[in-house]
Amino acid sequence: MAAIETHHLRKTYGPKVAVADLTLSVGEGEVFGFLGPNGAGKSTVVKMLVGLVRPTAGEGRLLGRPLGDVHAKRRLGFLPEQFRFHEWLRADELLDFHGRLCGLAPAARRRRIAETLDLVGLSARASDSLRTFSKGMLQRIGIAQALIGDPDLVILDEPTSALDPIGRRDVRDLIRHVRSLGKTVFLNSHLLSEIEMVCDRVAIIDRGRVVRQGALADLLAERELDLSIGGLTPALLDALAARWRVVRQNGHLVTLALSDDEDAPAVAETVLAGGGRLYAMTPTRRSLEDLFVQVVAREADAVLGGAATPRDDLPTTPEPAAEESR
Repeated sequence: MAAIETHHLRKTYGPKVAVADLTLSVGEGEVFGFLGPNGAGKSTVVKMLVGLVRPTAGEGRLLGRPLGDVHAKRRLGFLPEQFRFHEWLRADELLDFHGRLCGLAPAARRRRIAETLDLVGLSARASDSLRTFSKGMLQRIGIAQALIGDPDLVILDEPTSALDPIGRRDVRDLIRHVRSLGKTVFLNSHLLSEIEMVCDRVAIIDRGRVVRQGALADLLAERELDLSIGGLTPALLDALAARWRVVRQNGHLVTLALSDDEDAPAVAETVLAGGGRLYAMTPTRRSLEDLFVQVVAREADAVLGGAATPRDDLPTTPEPAAEESR
């Protein structure tokens, strides 16, 4: 059973399209990265998943139940991107409050409060009020409240945005620990390097649609080879392009996409056989940032002059309160 599954999910605000057609599958027990440029519809998707916004069309299931189902929500932990807690509460009081919301008995609450504070590195600050916390510490207590109910699915929206490098490493370790317990983590983040280090699979969304989805290892399997070639002729370039995809070419500099590092000797042989002089050959591994930029740029090129919804047309006003309360 998938932890999250959506089919043709759509959300409109009057004539404006926030999410056009989202089909997504997140497996149980994996860390799933959800990526996209600003205005791509990520926040609206998260709101639909946790039941804050109702879809206009399509369907989705969370832990095997329809979106918004109260039984699924009881098994869900959520840290929104922008959150505010009652700053007069102590850290342990905040977690006690959220433990009550989760329906935990007093003994279970005391145990979970101690466990989650230890997990996020705030055990020593349990009796301190939140008004004394830094932004990074508030982010940690936010993660703690998402975990207090021992959820099966945790949705984290930009969980490392306020943290320093050490704090981001701690959060990565925490996410890996949650996964080791068999739980699912849905991670929305702009920090692509963080996603690359911790996620099993990713989806890239643009203009309200998933434009690339799969196992991170498969998506980044392609290697690139930077070449500096003297005597590069159109015929030699054609010979290279016949066997490998030319990623870019600028004068005597050529970058090829390879499916296997073992192709490098064959590239050198092709250059020499075509009369070229090989001055340099440098293999590089494509990063998630490279893939992200390439995919989003390709989508932008595909819709130039078309009728696709521009990202800056997406709504900036919140969902009407009447709908959110239903």
